[in-house]
Amino acid sequence: MQRRDFLKSSVALAVAAELGTNRAQGLVRAHNWDRYDFGFGPPVMDRLNQGPFPQYQPDAAIPGDEVVMTTTPTEEVVPNYGKGLVTYITADSGTEEIKADNVSQAIEELVQFPLGQQLYIRPTWREVQPRRGRLELPDYLRLVFDLAKKNNKRVGLRVQMCAPDYTHEAALPDFVLEKVPKVDLVLNDKENSAAAERYLRNPHGRYQPRYDDPFFQQAFKELVGLLAAEFNGSPQVEFIDTFMYGFWGEGHTWPFANTPFPDYQTAERTWMNMLEVQLEHFTKTPLLTNTQPDFSRVGNSELLDRTVRSNNWIRSDTIFIENEQIETLSNRPPWIAALLEQGLPGKPPDAAAVQEGISPAENMIAHVMDIGANYWSLWNFHQISAKNLASYYQAYPQWFDRINRRIGYNVRPSFIWMYQDNGYLGLIIGFANDGIAGVPGVLRIAVESEDGKMLKSGCLDPGYPLPGKIRQAQFVLPQGTKLKGLKLRAEIEVKGMRYPVRWACHQKLNEDGSLTLHPNLRQEV
Repeated sequence: MQRRDFLKSSVALAVAAELGTNRAQGLVRAHNWDRYDFGFGPPVMDRLNQGPFPQYQPDAAIPGDEVVMTTTPTEEVVPNYGKGLVTYITADSGTEEIKADNVSQAIEELVQFPLGQQLYIRPTWREVQPRRGRLELPDYLRLVFDLAKKNNKRVGLRVQMCAPDYTHEAALPDFVLEKVPKVDLVLNDKENSAAAERYLRNPHGRYQPRYDDPFFQQAFKELVGLLAAEFNGSPQVEFIDTFMYGFWGEGHTWPFANTPFPDYQTAERTWMNMLEVQLEHFTKTPLLTNTQPDFSRVGNSELLDRTVRSNNWIRSDTIFIENEQIETLSNRPPWIAALLEQGLPGKPPDAAAVQEGISPAENMIAHVMDIGANYWSLWNFHQISAKNLASYYQAYPQWFDRINRRIGYNVRPSFIWMYQDNGYLGLIIGFANDGIAGVPGVLRIAVESEDGKMLKSGCLDPGYPLPGKIRQAQFVLPQGTKLKGLKLRAEIEVKGMRYPVRWACHQKLNEDGSLTLHPNLRQEV
């Protein structure tokens, strides 16, 4: 409650101060996200005709049709880009969080943990760039990327500029620490002293750098450029978290009252400029911005708004959190992916913690599904190990399998109508989504001949098909084309990159995830 009280009082004071100034700012106040105007989403270069398709005069658009093929949902896990369970290799504490005598072996076991389709790492700036001019990834990060490639998994990452759970070193490299002024953090009341102890165990958690310092900005631009040269558009990288203010880069220094900035306008301007640097360099790989409410008054609302308007993605670092974050996550535009980080306990499952037949882990999973997440973390809080993850799966396999099957989007061609028009074969395909989220980008569909020749391709509107709804599209094929043997293939387009999509249907697919069309509908009369 103290945190909420402080947030309310600080916002009220800030509003009063801003009424007396003409200085412009981009602060986006809290608002309902449902039906909020974020624009039309990613551009669609060759949009398919998506109806309607009446077949009766005087409004006929097609000369009559019939359903010739259908598909049904699969019970299998369908891995695709833009969705999945994410095995955390490191998080708040680096390799100290991996509880094993042999860290390299433990990392290999985590990479191979079968539930996780993606991997996640959270190194510090010091770890990836100890000196100016080049990246120097430590051995454990290189091992993660090597193992990810061998196991056909992609990596998501965040680089921390403040890591209070690292007890032995600063998150910033020495060449930054030596040049940039630092501002001590102070508490606004004694009641938060206990909460602050966690951050004060590391002496570098007692301050924040002057992010607006020219040297810091110059060094930051170099870092982002180096990271982009290595990871932008890399087939090994799923996404990258945006740099944000404060502890772990989440966008806050709770429970401390101050920030290193002289005023809100400077803070917001600084962070917006830093976001623009990232948007400029990461043109192909999605950036994820935290939905953290702006407790520290540094411009989070504007960062989040700009992220969504640029068709990048969002994330949150817990599910049982402020209602403001739940509103944002669950009512985001359908083309925006959301990652939900929620750590499992760092101890074995406790039968005594079950409430009305539901364990804390099952409750957590149910609520991650409630907000329609694309990704969910497989992470034992500060006790990372494949053994700990396995113990929770063994205790609650039904819920883990449920979220693994349904997280993100699961698209399939549900209805396939066929018609003939002056010798041309026409298909109307109704696409379904059995997942819990929209398509985080643009779905491109292609109809190919049996020998692989492209006959027709195009895109649905961004985010479609939506969960629980059918989105229809028309495909007019060359004269003389026959249905049998045609292949239906899908890709997802995200920031100009294309990734193959495997159809999520029970019917047999080709090895590449495409579906061979054939009449299969036999109706009993």
